[in-house]
Amino acid sequence: MMQEDVFRQNLKLRTEEAEKIIAGYLPVSGEADKNTPQTITDAMRYSVLAGGKRLRPVLMKEMYDMFGGKREGIAFFMASMEMIHTYSLVHDDLPAMDNDEYRRGKKTTWAVYGDAMGILAGDALLNYAFETAAEAFRVCTEKEDYLAVSRAMQILAENAGIRGMIGGQVADIEAEDRADELTEQQILYIHTHKTGALIKAAMQIGAVLGGDADETILQQIGQCAMNIGVAFQIQDDILDVTGDSAELGKPIGSDAANGKQTYVTLKGLEAAQKEVERLSEEAIQILREFPGDHEFMEALIRHLINRRS
Repeated sequence: MMQEDVFRQNLKLRTEEAEKIIAGYLPVSGEADKNTPQTITDAMRYSVLAGGKRLRPVLMKEMYDMFGGKREGIAFFMASMEMIHTYSLVHDDLPAMDNDEYRRGKKTTWAVYGDAMGILAGDALLNYAFETAAEAFRVCTEKEDYLAVSRAMQILAENAGIRGMIGGQVADIEAEDRADELTEQQILYIHTHKTGALIKAAMQIGAVLGGDADETILQQIGQCAMNIGVAFQIQDDILDVTGDSAELGKPIGSDAANGKQTYVTLKGLEAAQKEVERLSEEAIQILREFPGDHEFMEALIRHLINRRS
């Protein structure tokens, strides 16, 4: 098992690498590109560079390395994944959604630029994400490379759309209007789609571009990722009850204030904590069936269930 200080140093290096890649693929300020309104590029850059764990690009790169790091183009997808994740947060914070003015200790995009520009900034990031991912075709040299990038694009689009993250977001919004209590199955649907889908996409894309992951392996990766995603989201729900607003960078108790039903409100705190541990251990067992060195990944999963922010 990786020692805590070694893990934290490795996580820091991987996060810094992802941060550099993401920043490098963002559009330049409108001042440097006279064909693009400066306000939108400023809002896009503000949204993405406001901080974050960079969990999804880190997971993508780790799977890419585990499966051999065979093909070029991973950086395009790392950046595009974080753009999609960020756009979802920008829209999630809007007055019509969660109406949050702070994220990661900073003013949210709509709170700085207005809600109309917040909508447009999210739209712009989504479009720019696919523009960026499509650039990976430029570095393809063999038929297998083109097929791998095409599969990666399909995975990205499907998991970001109505069968993935957006589907989960729709279910989450509809759940807020329900007078009756949500079932465990309904809450898990929200978690697997709203949170788990992009984690699944990140891990599957890493494997597809990293080596020759077939559909059977991708299904296994998908199950592992869904466990991580659900555990991550339940831990978020736990922190909304037990966390510290200074550590989280946002007010705690927002779920209760918004009348949102969560795994914690349904099952209780102790049961929620046990489920996070169960899902995480199951994810680690699946992970051990994959090739390559996964010591860091195991440590990362354990870190996610013990995090305080």
